[in-house]
Amino acid sequence: MTFDLLLVGHGNVARRFVELLDEQSAVRARIVGIATRHHGCTLDRRTVTPASTVHFIRDAVKAHAAAARAGRLVLVETTTLDIERGEPATSHVLAALAGGAHVITANKGPAAFAYRRLAKASEKARRRFLFEGAVMDGVPIFNLVRRTLPAVQILGFRGVVNSTTNFIITALEQGQRFGDALAEMQTRGIAEADASLDVDGWDAAAKAAALANVLLGANITPRQVERRGIDTDTGLQARKARDAGRRLKLVARAERIGSAVRASVSPEELPGDDLLAGVEGQQNALILRTDLLEEIAIVQRGGSLTQTAYALLSDLVAISEDVSAGSATRRSPARARGRRTL
Repeated sequence: MTFDLLLVGHGNVARRFVELLDEQSAVRARIVGIATRHHGCTLDRRTVTPASTVHFIRDAVKAHAAAARAGRLVLVETTTLDIERGEPATSHVLAALAGGAHVITANKGPAAFAYRRLAKASEKARRRFLFEGAVMDGVPIFNLVRRTLPAVQILGFRGVVNSTTNFIITALEQGQRFGDALAEMQTRGIAEADASLDVDGWDAAAKAAALANVLLGANITPRQVERRGIDTDTGLQARKARDAGRRLKLVARAERIGSAVRASVSPEELPGDDLLAGVEGQQNALILRTDLLEEIAIVQRGGSLTQTAYALLSDLVAISEDVSAGSATRRSPARARGRRTL
């Protein structure tokens, strides 16, 4: 079985994903369309000029209606995060699902801003909407819960989920200047030229919202996450904490309080023996608090472009397995237990 792929966004992650398709034999796929912001759009090797990317998706789905009906058409969405509304990525997902295509994305915006709406659209279309790369690159978080914790309720979480700020805080502890640490991350290509989404805590807030919406059944956006980032004053706080046997970390957390879910992102001083306190440099970690298994910790020792691209590949493999089994077109991929929908 060969899948037809529509790429919306063709930056570093998407290009590495395409390379992985050639390097790995887990799934067969071909690129039938590409839409980019700066280099235009192509569909079936022809240059096209749609009125918008949403129009491109609609036209592409119609052109590949047979693949869509067979469950073999997949939108790969890798546009950048819009912290205001999660657009246009959310509209891209909706357009693809409405046309009968599956969707995989590394953009955290759709799950952070509109997960409940998109999950319903996915169920109605009987197509998959997957986003494993939205929070911790290729480390399985959502798949871990979806596939291996069928009778477990997630009660809350806390984690260090932004590589740039964790690297900066670690460097500040060692006496490096804030600007120099940030510049190093930009040189490595980890932080953007405008790193405000990272240092102001917005990236972590979007990840917290996505995790809360998916794992805790919340219906929040990053704008509803209590947020405080890091700045040039963070260095003194980090060094004082370390001198006292503690560690300063930018922690994203959420928990259910009654019928509501409260989420926050802020620098926290942690005991030296806390698992999150030992997360250094670009490392990330997430601790899930559960009803039956107490705490489950997931640690990412290092992040890279390949790991993010692998998340897209793993989602495509999951779709391939479903289609092969006939389940992706017979039933909805969404499953609810309590307040959690995956």
